[in-house]
Amino acid sequence: MTYFGAMQNEIYNAGLRGVLPAYPVDFATLEKRAHEALGPSLTNYVAGGCGDEHTQDQNAAAFRRWGMVPRMMVDCSARDLSIELFGHRYPTPLFMAPIGLNGEATQDRHGDIAAARASALTGVPFCASTLANDPMEDVKAACGETPAWFQLYTPKNRELAISLIRRAENAGYKALVVTLDTWVTGWRPRDLNASNFPQLRGKVLQNYFTDPVFRSLLAKPPEEDPAAAIFTWAATFGQVLTWDDIAWFKSVTKLPIVLKGICHPDDARLAVEHGADAIYCSNHGGRQANGGIAAIDCLADVVEAAGDTPVLFDSGIRSGSDAVKALAMGARAVGVGRPYTYGLALGGAEGAAFVLRAILAEADLLMAVNGYPTLAAVRAAGVRRTAG
Repeated sequence: MTYFGAMQNEIYNAGLRGVLPAYPVDFATLEKRAHEALGPSLTNYVAGGCGDEHTQDQNAAAFRRWGMVPRMMVDCSARDLSIELFGHRYPTPLFMAPIGLNGEATQDRHGDIAAARASALTGVPFCASTLANDPMEDVKAACGETPAWFQLYTPKNRELAISLIRRAENAGYKALVVTLDTWVTGWRPRDLNASNFPQLRGKVLQNYFTDPVFRSLLAKPPEEDPAAAIFTWAATFGQVLTWDDIAWFKSVTKLPIVLKGICHPDDARLAVEHGADAIYCSNHGGRQANGGIAAIDCLADVVEAAGDTPVLFDSGIRSGSDAVKALAMGARAVGVGRPYTYGLALGGAEGAAFVLRAILAEADLLMAVNGYPTLAAVRAAGVRRTAG
């Protein structure tokens, strides 16, 4: 059993030798330093949201409206944060949410490999995005012994979709996470004001450019005519999905199918009825649609509607406390997004691993102090709505 909270002892003991942490342990400082490292263009894309970013801001702020009541006289000298999911026992309830511009976040522009290495260093599973600067096979290899999942932006071309899924299977990914809310890009003023959409400049398209079916659609290889390859990518990106498509996914893969973007309880029920193996409650971090409510405020209803089907969650997670609250509401696993990408920007794999360890340490210590020795105890304690 790993005691993640021991990280604070490492930091304090290092301080006795005059050694300060290489990276911030709080999100505000992490974000500030990462924006400086990323520069304006990448910061706009990674940090930006849809519209006036109200939904994105509410995703994070809403956690303050939920609280947990501590219990005393409970032996929490041992804590268990492990979970069962997709037939595997994970040592932590966290996972690394798919981020489509990870590849650009590191100085060497191989941020997907760095994120995978952070997964290997921490045991936190990585959900690799279709949008990447390195082929999915190389990314999976960098995950080492830690299981990984593959997130699919379903293309309009069915043969290309099957090819991407087969590659994920052959590479050893353990689940297929199908994103539902990005068949078209939301209105993102930061990127629009800068007239900057990285994919149209050839960024993070290596899973397409290395795919045999995609390459068969081109008159010339991407290496010889990148502009034509980018145009072809844009033309094939973004299949509109309906509930009838779930049967097709189940016919072409035996991987567990996770539906990402579910926020309404009726959609959760439909997902279960159509055979989804897991539901992923998320509003894309507020990047795709503005005017919605915070994803965390949708979670409890989604969990109730899902019944025995596991529910994953992301959107607005900034700390270990946030993660524990989502777990208390019934999430089986909680996705960390921007924080670990900011870690990539500051220190590559080591920076991202540090951020993940810090979030786990805070979660572990919250459980210890509040009298929750297990995640079952966290869920039994639940959350209360506050006036904050």
